[in-house]
Amino acid sequence: MRRVRTIAGAELSTKLVVTPALVGLNVLVFVATAVQAQGIGTNYTSQLFHSWSLFPPSVANGEWWRLFTAGFLHFGPAHLALNMLALWLLGRELEPVLGRLRYVGVYVMALLGGSAAAYTFGTICGETAGASGAVFGLMGGLLAVLLRLKLSLTPALTTIGINVLISVLVPGISLLGHLGGLVVGGLLTAGMVYPPAKQRNAWQLSAVVAILVLLAIVVVTRNSALIDQNIIVVPTGDGDTACLVRR
Repeated sequence: MRRVRTIAGAELSTKLVVTPALVGLNVLVFVATAVQAQGIGTNYTSQLFHSWSLFPPSVANGEWWRLFTAGFLHFGPAHLALNMLALWLLGRELEPVLGRLRYVGVYVMALLGGSAAAYTFGTICGETAGASGAVFGLMGGLLAVLLRLKLSLTPALTTIGINVLISVLVPGISLLGHLGGLVVGGLLTAGMVYPPAKQRNAWQLSAVVAILVLLAIVVVTRNSALIDQNIIVVPTGDGDTACLVRR
């Protein structure tokens, strides 16, 4: 018997595995930072947080893993709760359609897309963290799926519009990171659901590689620009760090 497959080529299944695992991983990292900081409201002061957050001078100096690990950090419990709620609601719609492996690919690439945008266009000395880039990527992915299935776009567009508006109005939120994740997640999901069945796997792999190469070029270009600016990271005296730009 031929197994039923989704528009992305995944075997049809309603059992969620990746989404709860991602939620659990984010919560686990938050607990680790809270334990280090000895408080859930001040978890962002922990050493783990400072070692994993997206701090441009550190990335420019070779700590490239921050582009990935920053996506699992959160500033306090409210930040974590909002992102995990959105991840759960979006994930339960997208994971069955994309399948586990493709879903992980979209999530990770959207996370990196958000980090790349924040790194490239954000402030030099700002510290960025959160799963919002990946979550916005899932929003873009849902929009691509609805377009492919020719269903109403109103729910997805309303959700995206509200969240973009919040990103603009609320201070301290990385709008650039959100938009970067949104664009990458939408484009990659489109690359997952639109190719014809016979060449589907090749097209999907090509889409992942193309976006990864593009993000690498963007990050390397920004990295060179930051190195040329001769940024000096200095301690502030309160256990934190700041940076000076020698021009």
